[in-house]
Amino acid sequence: MSNHSFTPEQVASAIDHTLLKAEATREEVGKLCEEAKQYRFATVCVNPSWVRYAASLLDGSGVGITTVIGFPLGATTTFAKAAEARDAIANGATEIDMVINVGLIKSGEWEFVRSDIAGVVEACGNQAVLKVILETGLLTDEEKETASRISVEAGADFVKTSTGFGKGGATEADIALMRRTVGPDIGVKASGGVRDFDTAVRMLAAGATRIGASSSVAIVTGGQGEGY
Repeated sequence: MSNHSFTPEQVASAIDHTLLKAEATREEVGKLCEEAKQYRFATVCVNPSWVRYAASLLDGSGVGITTVIGFPLGATTTFAKAAEARDAIANGATEIDMVINVGLIKSGEWEFVRSDIAGVVEACGNQAVLKVILETGLLTDEEKETASRISVEAGADFVKTSTGFGKGGATEADIALMRRTVGPDIGVKASGGVRDFDTAVRMLAAGATRIGASSSVAIVTGGQGEGY
């Protein structure tokens, strides 16, 4: 699929415009929201403490609010993840990106992994989209496949590659593997290392339906970004 198969507008509509660094200021979150409105990104992705502020700035804009849960390690309890998700939704979050429990995957405790995801699915109800971050850089291909399948079985709406804070980021091979595993109707989000238009297009061509990026403006204006 050539780069001309996607316009900058189409790519923009698939991007979660992301600002997750610990030192992000109110001014920077405000700028993120203004950019999201200007370029018509799908959502902004901010840490939970900024959800209410972002929601106030984006009210009526058509731009959604994504936040991250159990971030970035995925090692909090299911109770804590579910409570975080409920709190975020009450504050205006429309999409929840939760980190899977990588340690349980590595322990082969798949029923606990399933139960952890299901607890957050229940917290989201029909109020928010749930994406499960697999942290693909830490997993074998077999683990990526099983984690993707279990995420869908537990009720998730999306599987997502990476936090951007761990080892590695999105690859076309991982996106293709995840797409093959979840089938045509579940979302696949590429995140971590997508910093220019060509890379974004390659991820979409490989099967991604959403892209997480902090370089979103550079991506849709033909520049080269840095960061997440």
